Amino acid sequence: MNDTTDTRQQILEAAMERIVHYGYAKTTMSEIARDCNMSAGNIYRFFASKLDIAEAIARKFNSELYQTYAGICRQSDSAADRLRRFFEFSLVRTFEAFEEKDKLIELAETLSDERPLFFNEQLAQERVYLVQILEAGIESGEFRQIEHKDETAEMIQAAMMKFRFPQLFSHLTLPKLKRELAGVMNLVLAGLSAGAAVPERKIDKL
Repeated sequence: MNDTTDTRQQILEAAMERIVHYGYAKTTMSEIARDCNMSAGNIYRFFASKLDIAEAIARKFNSELYQTYAGICRQSDSAADRLRRFFEFSLVRTFEAFEEKDKLIELAETLSDERPLFFNEQLAQERVYLVQILEAGIESGEFRQIEHKDETAEMIQAAMMKFRFPQLFSHLTLPKLKRELAGVMNLVLAGLSAGAAVPERKIDKL
C-alpha cells in the first residue's frame, strides 16, 4: 500500500468516525482534515468534496457485498437457495450496519439525492450476479427458459426493493423483514420455476 492509498484510507476512516458520531450534514472537510492532522487544503488533494468521501465510503461497503455475491454464485446448491441467500445476506448486512450506525442513513439519503448514477451503477453490478444465478437455474432445469435475463433480474430487484435500502425498512424488526422477504421470494421463485407460464394481459375494451 503506497502513501497515497494510506492517506486516502486514513481520511475515509476519520470521516466515517465523524459521520457515525455527528451525522453527515454536521461533518465538515476541515474537521476531517484536523482529525487526520493535515491542513484543510491538503485534504482536497485526495477528495474534491465531502460528497466524494461519502461515495468512497459507500463503494467500500459495496465492494465487500460484491465479494459475497460472487461467492454465492459459485456455490453448488440450488439456484433457488442461492437467490434466497443473495437477498437475505444483503438485508441482514444492511440492517445490522445501519442499526449500529443509524446516522449513516443520512449519508445514504444524500448519495441517493446527489449521486443517483451511483445507485444505478450498484444495481447494474448486482444484476451481473443475479443473471449468473438465473442461468444456473435454467441450465439445471430448475427455472423456466427466460429470454431476457437481464430484464428479469431487474424485475427481481424491483420486487425486492423494500429489503435493499434502510429508508424503506419502515422501522420493522429484522425477523419481520426476513419473514416478508421470504414470502416475496416464494412468489418470485414460483414465477421462475420450470413449467410456470406468464399469463397474457387482457386489455379491457373501452
